[in-house]
Amino acid sequence: MEHIVYVVDDDHSVRRSIVRLLNSAGYSAIEFDSADSFLAYPFPDLPGCVILDMKMPDKDGLEVTDALKTRGTEMPIIFLTGYGTIPMSVQAMKAGAYEFLTKPVKAEELLRAVENALTLASENADELREYHNLKQRHKTLTPREQEVLALTIKGLLNKQIAAELGVSEITVKVHRRRVMDKMQVRSLADLVRHAERLNLNKVKTS
Repeated sequence: MEHIVYVVDDDHSVRRSIVRLLNSAGYSAIEFDSADSFLAYPFPDLPGCVILDMKMPDKDGLEVTDALKTRGTEMPIIFLTGYGTIPMSVQAMKAGAYEFLTKPVKAEELLRAVENALTLASENADELREYHNLKQRHKTLTPREQEVLALTIKGLLNKQIAAELGVSEITVKVHRRRVMDKMQVRSLADLVRHAERLNLNKVKTS
């Protein structure tokens, strides 16, 4: 899977040094000299991570992190700072930083952080793609099938579902089989796990 490393630092020499290091290690890197130019970039649908300077003239690293969250762009962030303090590192970690490194950072330390961050980004991308596919499968269910699903994951038996919906037990069995097929599961346990991931267990039924 292709990855992208975004390097955001207003210091030209630092930024270029990091990009050269990343390119030499085989990573694709895109550089930005300001937080605003980075946030204006149309991020492609590829796993990536951010090497982000903590202090910049327009916005600091924490403001950039908040802006990414607001727009729904989640990527592991490796903060770099020339004057790190314990309170600052704690604040960065609370904001969701993946790593907090001080300048000048050792090449092997930065590359290790990037490798681990990209691994996490790939895993997150796979999970997001799986979740999207799951939601799409759930949308194919008819209103009646969704009712049967909701009652099934509550633990009701077919005859109990039939009584709840005012239909025959055979009809419930047909709907339940269609639910299993459309949700692409083979067991009740798998169905319950999928439903929990979609938070369907919190949906109230009439």
